[in-house]
Amino acid sequence: MLKLVQVGLGPMGRRIAKAAVERGHKIVAAVDPAPDKTGRDIGLLCGLSRLGVKVVPNLKSAPAVKRADAALLTTLSSLKAIEPQVAELARAGLHVLSTCEEMVYPWKTAPTIAERIDRLCRAKNVACLATGVNPGFLMDLLPVVLTGVCERIEKIVVRRIQDASPRRIPFQQKIGAGLTRAQFAAKKAAGTLRHVGLTESMHLIAAGMGWNVSRTTETLRPVIARRKIAGGYVPIAPGMASGVEQIGRAWVGRRLVIRLEFRAAIGEPDPRDEIEITGLPNLRSVIPGGVNGDIATTAVILNTLPRLMKAGPGLKTMLDVPMG
Repeated sequence: MLKLVQVGLGPMGRRIAKAAVERGHKIVAAVDPAPDKTGRDIGLLCGLSRLGVKVVPNLKSAPAVKRADAALLTTLSSLKAIEPQVAELARAGLHVLSTCEEMVYPWKTAPTIAERIDRLCRAKNVACLATGVNPGFLMDLLPVVLTGVCERIEKIVVRRIQDASPRRIPFQQKIGAGLTRAQFAAKKAAGTLRHVGLTESMHLIAAGMGWNVSRTTETLRPVIARRKIAGGYVPIAPGMASGVEQIGRAWVGRRLVIRLEFRAAIGEPDPRDEIEITGLPNLRSVIPGGVNGDIATTAVILNTLPRLMKAGPGLKTMLDVPMG
């Protein structure tokens, strides 16, 4: 049993905290500044019985942090924005396991911040890792693992095609479901509408393969509904966005070595997780229906937690944490 601090109690944070307790871990402190959460018992907030731990607005208001082993940090996707939170937890002597997509592999996209976090964690003798189902597993670690049966690898293509209907509302909003074309374009321009972590996944794959990537690109476009679609958090009329499609590409010199296709939309007809490896031998793996993101993220976080505790100090990636 580990003693945990839960930081961030949005839908994903509550789900992870609930599953952690059900696995036998103990939540000794819970932090979220939202007025509708502060002061409430975290057990009741997460759909459990009363745990006797009230949500507080900041870490300084949680003296039980001194007794904790690790923090589950489920707040932000931006590495720059989350760095102060990671630093505060590390200075408190806590291992940090986060769902921050940009921290899954930040050594190429934000090397200065990555170095600061790594240096602080080493000084405080704690480990820090960000992971989840995607990024963190399906579109990066799993393809690398599958190449273990290949003598030669020339190219890796990963497709994550999701029906977003059963996903939580914040996810549906993040992919632009229910927006007009103009609203979608405005949010795209503002950078608030996208799957975060596609570039980080490409760099994680490249690191796992030993490829020196020369450049990466990302494209993003709306998936436009051709008929009226129900099943999402709002009805979607023909001509509106039902979701998003992003494609990431990475080259070594002039050779395209990685292609990641992410498509999430309400009512997507053929959801699946698919990996194609071109090499010796060629390999194709398909999970029909795809993996449920919320369930899988919870599982990846809690399955990784015991291994993170033994990983040694510093900022880690899923390539550093042994599986099994």
